[in-house]
Amino acid sequence: MKKLFPNLLQQQSRDQGISLLLDISADLHYFDGHFPDAPVLAGVAQLDWAVQFSQQFLLGNRQVVSVEVLKFQQMVQPGCQLRLELDVQKADTSTFSYRCDERTVASGRLKWGPAVE
Repeated sequence: MKKLFPNLLQQQSRDQGISLLLDISADLHYFDGHFPDAPVLAGVAQLDWAVQFSQQFLLGNRQVVSVEVLKFQQMVQPGCQLRLELDVQKADTSTFSYRCDERTVASGRLKWGPAVE
């Protein structure tokens, strides 16, 4: 069975957030058919992980109400390690950025609704 999440290699708390080192292995579900001769991690997977890890480590049971300034700058292929930086800016706003070898791969801002019971 293919995996939906990358392996978490390292996590480090920061002042307003957390830094996660992720292993992007070829056995991730998102590489299937995207693309057969040159697999690329879909941007929707990167966005989903930013939301899921933000909920898990920072914001708890809240839902995203909007995504702003979303940018995908570099392609991500199997075998790389991504550093995901998650930061809470305000009570209802967080940012994320993915980096590979100090290059920004993707970034964006998430607006959050109130906590869901």
